[in-house]
Amino acid sequence: MVPEPVSLSEIFLQQGPACHWMWNSEGVFERVYGEPSILFGSIAADMVGRSISAALQPAVATVWQDRFQRAFCGESLSLRERHDEAVWHVNLFPLRSGGEICYVGGSAREITPWTAAEQELRFTVLGALKAQEYERNKTSRFLHDTVGQNLTALGLQLDLIHMDLEKSQTEVVARIEEMQKLLESVMEQVRDYSYELNPSTVERAGLRSALDRLVARLKDRFAGTIRLKVDPSTKIDPKVAAAMYQVAQEAVENAVQHSGCSNIEIAVKSTRTVIVLEVRDDGKGFDPADLLDGGRGLGLLAMEHHAAQAGLDLSINSHREKGTIVKVAVPEPA
Repeated sequence: MVPEPVSLSEIFLQQGPACHWMWNSEGVFERVYGEPSILFGSIAADMVGRSISAALQPAVATVWQDRFQRAFCGESLSLRERHDEAVWHVNLFPLRSGGEICYVGGSAREITPWTAAEQELRFTVLGALKAQEYERNKTSRFLHDTVGQNLTALGLQLDLIHMDLEKSQTEVVARIEEMQKLLESVMEQVRDYSYELNPSTVERAGLRSALDRLVARLKDRFAGTIRLKVDPSTKIDPKVAAAMYQVAQEAVENAVQHSGCSNIEIAVKSTRTVIVLEVRDDGKGFDPADLLDGGRGLGLLAMEHHAAQAGLDLSINSHREKGTIVKVAVPEPA
């Protein structure tokens, strides 16, 4: 039996270092070239002629189904997928015939050796974050120790003047009372800003108190609902609590600024084995692997930085139109 002739393009696609595939309008893999098992968890022979749900494991199928549907709507995607120590760059794009989208094309190539420069840039950004953290702490100490104490001393002097003139100079006393109210407002703003700048304040006041203040600040500029749930029996190391607060602050800021959500929930709870802080929102969500969707911004890098500094496990679970869950966990102390 004479084998069917294979075109040069078929040989190139089958034996090249990249993986390629085509997905048709009926939701079926039309062609698969190369080795797709690292990305999809299935070999080419088990994918061709089958739908995503039939060819892939349910969790993997859900992610890729959404991506393919986006491409069928005309969107081109550039993704970064990490599997163990390997990093893959993935492109999905619509294929048109006669002006209509008939297929979704895809290609993926391992780029692990190319990520060295990116890692150098990452370390540079992390160094900048550490320097920024040092400056924030320095500014916070100045506000608390110098500005705050001087304002307190000024308030005491006004109290003394108020008592001296209370019976004889009523108009002057009224002016002094106005100055005292203004001074109290300024002192409160300085305390709040100092608290916001310096995460070590969490170590003194506790995580619950810090999160209460965070929620109070956000309510002034967030029209939706913010709920805070903290298990009062949870005992957290002060250093860990400070890192959890920083992660929560970044996650909530991302939700308020970018997700378009109407509900945010912050929860701190413990089990027999772990202590968990979780931030949930019901916003538009994103694909964490999508390089063009803006999901991997400075906020995520800051969360990774603070989690790594305290030895926390960080996970981000997000799907488009299904909200986002940011979670950090640390083993429960013995």
